[in-house]
Amino acid sequence: MRLRSHVRVVRRRLVAVVAAWAALAAPCVAAFGAQPLAGESAHEVRDPHYGDVLFHFYQSHYFTALTTLMASQHFDRVAHHADEAEVLRGGMLLSYGMHREAGAIFARLIEQGASPAVRDRAWFYLAKIRYQRGDAAQAEAALAHIERRLAPALEEERGLLHANLLMARADYAGAADALGALDDQAPGSRYVRFNLGIALIKGGDAARGTAMLDALGRAPAENEEYRSLRDRANVALGFAALRDQRPQDARVDLERVRLNGLQANKALLGFGWAAAALKEPRLALVPWLELAQRDPGDSAALEARIAVPYAYAELGAYRQSLALYNDAITAYARENTDLDDSITAIRSGKLVQALIERNPGDEMGWFQSLHDLPELPHAGHLAQVLASNEFQEAFKNYRDLRFLARNLEAWRDKLGVFDDMLATRRKAYAERLPRVRERASGIGLPAMRQRRDALAAERAQASADGVAFADAKERDLLARVARAQATLAADASNPELAAARARVRLAAGVLGWQLAQEHPARLWAATKQLQVIDATLAQAEQRDAALAQAQRDEPARFEQFAQRIEALRPRLQAEIPRVAALEAQQQAALQEIAVAALVRQKERLVAYSTQARYAVAQLYDRANEATDARPDVRAGAAAGSAAGAATSAATNSATNSATGAATGAATGAPTGARTGAATRAPTTAPPPTAPTAERTDANQDADHAGKP
Repeated sequence: MRLRSHVRVVRRRLVAVVAAWAALAAPCVAAFGAQPLAGESAHEVRDPHYGDVLFHFYQSHYFTALTTLMASQHFDRVAHHADEAEVLRGGMLLSYGMHREAGAIFARLIEQGASPAVRDRAWFYLAKIRYQRGDAAQAEAALAHIERRLAPALEEERGLLHANLLMARADYAGAADALGALDDQAPGSRYVRFNLGIALIKGGDAARGTAMLDALGRAPAENEEYRSLRDRANVALGFAALRDQRPQDARVDLERVRLNGLQANKALLGFGWAAAALKEPRLALVPWLELAQRDPGDSAALEARIAVPYAYAELGAYRQSLALYNDAITAYARENTDLDDSITAIRSGKLVQALIERNPGDEMGWFQSLHDLPELPHAGHLAQVLASNEFQEAFKNYRDLRFLARNLEAWRDKLGVFDDMLATRRKAYAERLPRVRERASGIGLPAMRQRRDALAAERAQASADGVAFADAKERDLLARVARAQATLAADASNPELAAARARVRLAAGVLGWQLAQEHPARLWAATKQLQVIDATLAQAEQRDAALAQAQRDEPARFEQFAQRIEALRPRLQAEIPRVAALEAQQQAALQEIAVAALVRQKERLVAYSTQARYAVAQLYDRANEATDARPDVRAGAAAGSAAGAATSAATNSATNSATGAATGAATGAPTGARTGAATRAPTTAPPPTAPTAERTDANQDADHAGKP
């Protein structure tokens, strides 16, 4: 438990550290000329950086999506999706088991008055967090705050969560009613119905629980997952019927289990016990003989090793029974040795190393799972161990820690790259700054400002004078008219020049009229050009001011980046050994989970071996009792010529007592009763039956049938 909390703490801290690294990388890249994305993506995604987060999220790169989102939030790049981004971040943190951080996010969204849709989703996730932390009452209160229907997938999950909460407070009837409102074909509802059926049976409502499991056991299943769940329902039904002394019903239920499924071995075992309870040992041999030939690493197959000779004893075939008991003892000893070899391999680290090689995983993720079994000398022992939820979750934690270790080491290398980038940028800045200053000083902005002011003054003076805006041709015509007028004025008394004076006066009037007509348009064009000059000059002055500001700020920015790099370096140096230590602890915990399962298997072997030895001793005792009762057989046995006859005599004389004892043991096996054998043979052990704990594994496993 302490190790798990350490894993969560280190996840929490490392997510923050990696987000800081991502935030550091962004400005460094920008300093080298990277430009922000322009435009908007399609549909409702208005911030490109949020679209980038969603891209990683839907590629199942959840850790990358989370750190990218946190960096984008740091730089305020997802302003149009602020609430949605927080919901997404809270959901990903929740999936990594960081309940406290996720709960704080959802509570903050509710307090800040987010939109109704976002607020309802926040309440839903808060309910999930509280349920996972064992606070069922607060989880129900959070669900009650949801005002509207959620999205279809979340609405279904909400209904399933409500049913689970009702089961948590033993309101099985209410849970059944809540499930009745859901779609029977909803993926999650089948698991909840399975658990509810088991809970109803344990709670005393056997009829309703059996009906629910029976419906699951008969329902069509479109994939292997649901077919396996259907088999589990039928196995649970069969063993419940055996426990209630209904062997015929147990046979009907167990017959529906597939012979090649994960539950096949348990079904074969239970089917045999049902036949034995019906006093049909010959029929019990059929499934038990099949089961005894299967994987010896399976506990049901191990139990079949002593169930088969028990059935032969029931049939009176004591010689075969004795031989098979001895074979079982030998097989148990061999299996015990193999288990020791597997435990040694596991503790040496071979199991974890082989699992990592075959199931590497390039991201942290809550959907990561095992796909390939390792190649170990006795890998069959590990099938049930690796399929358990406890081992799967522990392996995910271990693989996540390995990912974090690699990520930390990669960022430690990147810090050196950032140092080089910063040094290169500083050098480029120092080399380019003198050239930029030289070009800026050559522009002469003050002189340009003076020229602009002079032009503005000229334009103001010419605002009422059309001649001021005359072009070159018009100025040439004005000059010619002026010369003509001067020439005519010098000879003003000459009457012959009157016509010329009139033409010159007319030309001057026409030219003046044309200039007056063009004056407004030319004045407006001059005004516009002056505005363009003003805008261009303002832009140049703005750039000059930005250059001056950059000369003051850029060294400070470089120093800030250097300080952030240096601040992250000791954090990295502290986290890397801490993660390495947690990784080693998690590997040890993972190995101990596997070892504990194999140790339990060894304990079962001891129990089975003990029962087999007691059965062998009982058979010998009965043979001796029969021999003592018949002097002629005893004499033959003493002569050493009729060992088989002695066994036959023992068989004939002890048939009734052995049969009664074994039948009583088998019939009482589902409830743990073994009174028949104790009554008939008080000085010896009864013929062995499968341990009660094994036969109720179906019900024990059913408690954890739901998806995590």
